[in-house]
Amino acid sequence: MRKLRLALACLAFTSACSPAVGEEVVKIGYASTLSGPTAAIGGDIKDGFDLFLKMKDGQLGNLKAEVIVTDNGLKVDAEKQNINRLLKREKVDFLTGGVFGAMYMPVLPEILGSETFYLAPNSGLKDYAGAKCSPYLFTVGFQNEDHSPGMAKYMNDSNFESIYLVAAAGPGGREVLDGFKRHYKGAYEEMFTKLGQVDYAAEIATIRAASPDAIFTFLPGGMGINFMKQYVGAGLNKDIPVYMPGYNADEDSLRSLEDVLLGTLNTSHWGHDLDNPANKYFVDAFKTEYGRIPSMYAAQGYDVAQLIDSAVRAVNGNLSDKAAVRKALEAADFESVRGYFQFNKNHMPIHDIYMREVFTNDAGVVTNRTIAKVVEKQQDPFVNECKMPD
Repeated sequence: MRKLRLALACLAFTSACSPAVGEEVVKIGYASTLSGPTAAIGGDIKDGFDLFLKMKDGQLGNLKAEVIVTDNGLKVDAEKQNINRLLKREKVDFLTGGVFGAMYMPVLPEILGSETFYLAPNSGLKDYAGAKCSPYLFTVGFQNEDHSPGMAKYMNDSNFESIYLVAAAGPGGREVLDGFKRHYKGAYEEMFTKLGQVDYAAEIATIRAASPDAIFTFLPGGMGINFMKQYVGAGLNKDIPVYMPGYNADEDSLRSLEDVLLGTLNTSHWGHDLDNPANKYFVDAFKTEYGRIPSMYAAQGYDVAQLIDSAVRAVNGNLSDKAAVRKALEAADFESVRGYFQFNKNHMPIHDIYMREVFTNDAGVVTNRTIAKVVEKQQDPFVNECKMPD
């Protein structure tokens, strides 16, 4: 375990733990949001990523991994500076780490124009699933609409006649709601909040006055935590139930919300109780190292590291052959912790979507349990707009 912790320390301080001079390396730029009100998501993704590298003694394929970590603090200007440094000064082989589309969308043209592979560990944007799809962009987490159709179907079956949709402003929030509206058959009103907002008194007052049958909400990280605490504190959950994608009811949020979300249903492409060998191994290792149940975000970070490992191994460390690296990434030759996983032709994931329920387990921990598969081999609706260059 001491060796594991030392390896993690080296990932955090690459200047102190750089490979020996002349040693062949795979150089990874890890540009993320690791501070501010939504830092928990970025931290969980990085914990999952670090865990896999630690298990491999800092190796990816047949190369030593050198990871250069940057933090944008939820500021676009900082992200632009970080990406410029990673591309031009560090000359990284891969970029990853992005949490929010609003942060990495402004820098994607520069990344993709440099012909550097960007492996998105979290959200996949509509534009880049369709007309702007690129040979150099792979979304490992999810396309922003993926979690919404299964919940829309459930709410249709529940005969809700009118609901409120609440989401954070920005491409992610809009696309999550678009995916829901694409399948929901009832009436709805929608509202968007500021990214990073902490006070939701005005939104809650509006919902109370409208008295819908239910709400569907997507507010990531600390935003969702604050909203739900205030919503339950106002007593609205007793009359107006809340449904959400898994992003809002995952382990990172439950650690802060405790029993606030008990009984809440949410949809996700992953659960810590999914019954496959890769997932059981990951969950056990994560709990041993970090002392907590991993989140969906941690699982995504782990899969990103697995993907890089598989690609480096497939090309035998020859990262200068970008056509071969691309082919290796497209093959996704690894056992994903989510079970079924492959890339569509637009480099967005095809995977199953599950309904989960927040409950208290036998150890007294508030967590999720998987109760049903609601969509098999979910594909985003934009793939036919993608004309992937050769």
